[in-house]
Amino acid sequence: MKIALTSVFVDDPIKAHQFYTEVLGFRSKEFVEEAQLAIVVSPEDPEGTALLLEPRGDSFAKTYQESVYEAGLPIIVFGAEKVEETRSDLESRGVKFRDDLAKPEWGLENMFEDTFGNLIMVAAQKSD
Repeated sequence: MKIALTSVFVDDPIKAHQFYTEVLGFRSKEFVEEAQLAIVVSPEDPEGTALLLEPRGDSFAKTYQESVYEAGLPIIVFGAEKVEETRSDLESRGVKFRDDLAKPEWGLENMFEDTFGNLIMVAAQKSD
């Protein structure tokens, strides 16, 4: 069994789709603007796990998202083989990282805000 699809709550799926594709570099897998349906995938693994940019509305999701954000916890972790290069590339596209590159014992990592209410972590990941 594999993870096929997971979701992250966003306040505006249409704008989030633009950010995740144009700024972060993900590919659009499915996008139906009038239905607020936005699903992206990694260009490095287009048949891998997809990410649904889920509209949060004013439901329990808003409270959950705000609580996780206020606690300073990442809502999702993206893996990169070369974290420093990935960070530099994202910064050149306007992504604002929260702090300096952290170097815990398990690898390199850093967090940025996706501008839709979420903290995203970029962590070192070895290739298969």
